[in-house]
Amino acid sequence: MYKSKQSVNAMAQIRGGNGYPDLNGTATFTQTDKGVLVTIKVSRLPRDKICNGGIFALHIHEGESCTGSKDDQFANAKTHYNPYGCPHPYHAGDLPPLIGNDGFAYMSVLTNRFKIDEIINKVIVIHENKDDFTTQPSGNAGKKIGCGKIVKV
Repeated sequence: MYKSKQSVNAMAQIRGGNGYPDLNGTATFTQTDKGVLVTIKVSRLPRDKICNGGIFALHIHEGESCTGSKDDQFANAKTHYNPYGCPHPYHAGDLPPLIGNDGFAYMSVLTNRFKIDEIINKVIVIHENKDDFTTQPSGNAGKKIGCGKIVKV
């Protein structure tokens, strides 16, 4: 069984965009000897019917800002973090989806696709749709509905 005795090394405060102003959450990143433990807690996600929606793509993006334009509030998040030029869903920043539970989601995953120092000042993004894990370059995940900058703690 895997146990992390390390403390959190980085985190992001996730906020919703104009269409989802109440969406908020945190992402924490803990470097372990087996990889990075990523833990996400989000509330006020869009609530859909159980059989149609409620699954949200989650990615680390290469941008360093959760700013953008009128058409794309988080445009400066840029594209998925992909330092090795891998096809989707093998980008270093591709993470498992969030599964909404009446507007709340919790997810924790251990990944060796990146180290903490590689993602500092990058952003983590929640998309409005599920990731299809096939469509290039980003899984047809839809617009960005939440974003947070990853900072050292």
